[in-house]
Amino acid sequence: MKITVFSTQTYDRKYLTQALENLKSTPAHTLNFLETHLNAQTASLASGSEGVCAFVNDTLDRDTLQALATVGVRTIALRSAGYNHVDLDAAKALDLVITRVPAYSPYAVAEHTIALMLSLNRQIPRAYNRVREGNFALQGLLGFDIHGLTVGIIGTGKIGLCVARILKGFGCRILTHDPQPSKEAEALGCEAVSLDTLLSTSDIITLHCPLTPDTHHVINAQSLQKMKPGVMLLNTSRGGLVDTFAVIQGLKSGHIGYLGLDVYEEEGDLFFEDLSESVIQDDQFSRLLTFPNVLITGHQAFFTQNALVAIAETTLQNLDDFAQGRVCKNRVD
Repeated sequence: MKITVFSTQTYDRKYLTQALENLKSTPAHTLNFLETHLNAQTASLASGSEGVCAFVNDTLDRDTLQALATVGVRTIALRSAGYNHVDLDAAKALDLVITRVPAYSPYAVAEHTIALMLSLNRQIPRAYNRVREGNFALQGLLGFDIHGLTVGIIGTGKIGLCVARILKGFGCRILTHDPQPSKEAEALGCEAVSLDTLLSTSDIITLHCPLTPDTHHVINAQSLQKMKPGVMLLNTSRGGLVDTFAVIQGLKSGHIGYLGLDVYEEEGDLFFEDLSESVIQDDQFSRLLTFPNVLITGHQAFFTQNALVAIAETTLQNLDDFAQGRVCKNRVD
């Protein structure tokens, strides 16, 4: 089967090629790597391919799916866990099979979340730059003990549970909120509470839920007002969970004490590209960068060797399952 891979980075090419060599499928598949993003205008580049491999910032709306189906595409393999960017109703109507990578490395994202938490608290980026300039003064670098604090985790899937386990080692009280309470979280000693209780009680709040119509802008002006003054807010899940304008107002007022982001709701035109010689046109994102208590990474949390191997292997296995007519356990219905 011929597969067109969109939004290709050098690491995608490396790990997908290795995974294909290890797959040893008969007949062999071929990969056509493209750097361009997938959308309705670029879908024709997949002409002649039965399968397409797409990433989180590719556009998979009705127009794009229709264009893909027109040129002969029958399956779309997402090399990501989330699928909120896919029009599933259109995919079903067009008989397109959508697959994903549900659990490539929850440890990668969980550990990056903790890295943001610690870096914000102990002012690591500011301290690093000071020392490089020969400034060893400690003024402005004051942190706090995370031990004994109350941390709220919204979403207790695999990543949320990994975060909970790490924070248990810090000696934190952990509150969780999830529409489907986790027995594993309960066994860890976490307390399942209402969202309002979590927001009003937590010193640190971290988001690990999927982006759905119910969770879109779960962090907004109203929910921010329920939080403690000086709260630390972390999002390594999906950008659309956070209302950026409301968060900026919370930072300006001082109600938000610390903000750590690895995702951003309008990241599609920014992340995964080198824009160092360009003027960023997104005014809200530029405003976030002006705050000294904000730390942003560019959708990097997943980016470990372990995760890339798992993503590539699962993505190729999903495509091979389709090609061989097998039931794929990672199919999105």
